[in-house]
Amino acid sequence: QVQLVESGGGLVQAGGSLRLSCAVSGSIFNINSMGWYRQDPGKQRELVASITSGGGTYYADSVKGRFTISRDNAKYTVYLQMNSLQPEDTAVYYCGANAVMGRFWGQGTQVTVSS
Repeated sequence: QVQLVESGGGLVQAGGSLRLSCAVSGSIFNINSMGWYRQDPGKQRELVASITSGGGTYYADSVKGRFTISRDNAKYTVYLQMNSLQPEDTAVYYCGANAVMGRFWGQGTQVTVSS
């Protein structure tokens, strides 16, 4: 099993920045990749950014150049640095882990961007 705990969400004005953190515990050596997802009410959860065990990264077109995913292996933590935030970035952000035994989710953290 893998446990994920997100933190760092909040309310920010358009143009501002936030950094989300995801603390990972459990069977971390079975994790193939980590990702940040977001979901608006009534919409499907979408992948925002991901990072593989080898360090490869992926970004959705909507966040390229503004968001950066990174990890600190010593702290077992994955980060999402979000710059130039816009109202359309408002959502609940989830940390997800793709592991050998399946996909695991954190509880989510709300990000609200005011115009």
